[in-house]
Amino acid sequence: MASSAWWARAALVTLASALTIYACSDDRPTGPSTAPRSVYTGRDACIGCHADQAELWTDSHHDLAMQPATEATVLGDFANATYTHFDVTSTFVRKGDAFVVRTDGPDGALTDYEIAYVFGVSPLQQYLVEFPGGRMQTLPLAWDTREREAGGQRWFHVYPNEPLPAGDVLHWTGPNQTWNYMCAECHSTNLVRNYDVSAHAYATTWSDLDVSCEACHGPGSLHVAWAEGDEEDATLGLTRRLKDADGGRWVIDVETGNSERTPPRTSRTELDACAPCHARRTPLAPDAQQRPFHDAHRLALLDEGLYHADGQILEEVYVYGSFLQSRMHQKGVTCGDCHDPHSLKLRFKGNSLCSQCHYEPKYDSPEHHHHAPGSAGAQCVECHMPERTYMVVDPRRDHSLRVPRPDLSVRLGTPNACNLCHTDQDAQWAADAVEAWYGPSTDRALHYGEVFAAARAGEPSATRALAALALDVDRPGIVRATALDLLQERLDVASLPAVGAGLRDADGIVRAAALRLLAVVPQQQRLQLALPLLNDPLLSVRVEAASVVADLPQQGLDERGRKLIDERFDEYRAAQLANAERPEAHLNLGNLAAERERFAESEAAYRTALEIDPQHLQTLLNLADLYRGAGREGDAERTLREAVAIAPEDAYARHALGLALVRRGAREEAGEEFAKASRWAPEIARFGYVNAVSLHDRGLVGEAIAELESVSARHPADREVLVALVTYCRDAGQLEAAQRHAGQLSKIAPDNPVTQELLQELEADRER
Repeated sequence: MASSAWWARAALVTLASALTIYACSDDRPTGPSTAPRSVYTGRDACIGCHADQAELWTDSHHDLAMQPATEATVLGDFANATYTHFDVTSTFVRKGDAFVVRTDGPDGALTDYEIAYVFGVSPLQQYLVEFPGGRMQTLPLAWDTREREAGGQRWFHVYPNEPLPAGDVLHWTGPNQTWNYMCAECHSTNLVRNYDVSAHAYATTWSDLDVSCEACHGPGSLHVAWAEGDEEDATLGLTRRLKDADGGRWVIDVETGNSERTPPRTSRTELDACAPCHARRTPLAPDAQQRPFHDAHRLALLDEGLYHADGQILEEVYVYGSFLQSRMHQKGVTCGDCHDPHSLKLRFKGNSLCSQCHYEPKYDSPEHHHHAPGSAGAQCVECHMPERTYMVVDPRRDHSLRVPRPDLSVRLGTPNACNLCHTDQDAQWAADAVEAWYGPSTDRALHYGEVFAAARAGEPSATRALAALALDVDRPGIVRATALDLLQERLDVASLPAVGAGLRDADGIVRAAALRLLAVVPQQQRLQLALPLLNDPLLSVRVEAASVVADLPQQGLDERGRKLIDERFDEYRAAQLANAERPEAHLNLGNLAAERERFAESEAAYRTALEIDPQHLQTLLNLADLYRGAGREGDAERTLREAVAIAPEDAYARHALGLALVRRGAREEAGEEFAKASRWAPEIARFGYVNAVSLHDRGLVGEAIAELESVSARHPADREVLVALVTYCRDAGQLEAAQRHAGQLSKIAPDNPVTQELLQELEADRER
């Protein structure tokens, strides 16, 4: 009761203004459109009038994104070549006109597979194999198309350091390598996956096999009709008009050396055309490619494992999430300012590309870059867009276009452009060199990477810093949204204003992140805060809002409010079914049904997920939890033992099994499971905390306190752990230790009623 009271007070004072946002407006169409709908015509309908553009596009990476396997298109060596990856030797041969690879199949046995299509052209080419059920699978054995002198003209495995036996989630015959879902829509035009959930089969179609005109410009039948007719139409019949309509140009200020766009860019149509295929994202609608990006996609944020703490690329995240961090994006630069949209080539070579907008005498000079003219170090991209190599041979540049910060490397361990070249030196050497060149940076504000690194490390100071970062409207939206996501485990009274501001933010990814934070808010406040965003103009935000209110009682809502929520639940279901071939989609549907106490519907959805992937661990864990809620403890424990058998070293499965054993009264056996979970996932404070409680309940007080001390050292901002430490130490007569931990707790949550109560009890103990 005490812990929820502060929420009620804070919500009423801090977030009440959020109740009016979007409540009376809805930017979406209110009914079916009567306008004629444009349909795909294929590139042949375009080329007659757009020969120049077609010539530029021909043989581009878009044109060659996917092709049938023929003598002309297959670049790899199929003249009885072999390649060995761990204990599997694959052989590449010709059988008549067919190109065949003999490699390990889904059962691990060597099998002959005919290549149906080639995928990409440079610096590597991959190959697709047709499987039953309309699936096409991507071979992990790729051909390095670079020149032999550059190390190319060879077979290689795209996961060279991992054995990946049959049954592994990344084995080439598994769902994570299925072309229809993983690759298809960005390598072909008008790709419709046509997945049948009941049959677990595809009937995938496309209008052009490669990335053709309508992939970017949208379906063209109305444009063709306009071109062949004599009616006036300001839109030219185009679904997506990419030409710059405002006539903007970049004007360089020679005093600053930088440029401004005149007039400022107001349209993001071009970015919406490029982002769906150049972003780490999840589509939320079957026609997501033809909708504004943030309407129908959920963008991956600057998450640990995907990006370094300072936002530099780490995992394969493509381009868009990086570009959103850049000043270039904030100023109105778009893809077409640097890349020709048809040939995909850079508009200019070398530093001339950058001097379109940056005064050449100032920036392309040794006084600025401190390297010999013409050398690699004098190239703008080497410092501001360093490369990282993916898929063994494919270097890609970081599009956050950042200033090199070796000083951050010193503090955070992040990479920097200087040491990518000067590998014989350390980050401190690079930081000293930068300071010697440009002087000390005394006016530099705290970099968001420092805040994210502190949050990832569990530092107590991170909570206030994350809230401040989320409130800083001068920061990119993807940064503020990431700050809100990182607040989920540490939200308190002081950081609540960041939630309210996030719900009102002009950027949809920030609003969506703020909604996810509401999961930890008591039900009454959550409904009030989320309800207005059920009418948000963006599908991506409405889906998050629907998820947030799924488990809330609807008493007090009028018929219109209940109807609105039902409509949004339908939208949520449709968004999940846009990815119906993935177990995660049915897991989410099962979760929604469980939150609405529709247990039979939830179990059916979980079962569908397990039909798609029998080893989908999270589904097994959620199914077990569903059984627990229904009082089916035997089924819950049996399901958890299935999960442990599939992933014996998974800490989440062990922890959940431990809880099931506690409910059965098997405390000793449960303790063994809790100890494994804590040992195998020390980054999860909750697992260590529960292990300590288990030890304490079994009379092992000293071991419990030692476990909590260890957990607190790794997670110094975890209030639950500190409260347990204060309580256990006090009860054990270790008043000095209790007081020390209470002092730490008061620094983290000084206004929390539990903290105040503990401090008062300790003071009373000391006086006694």
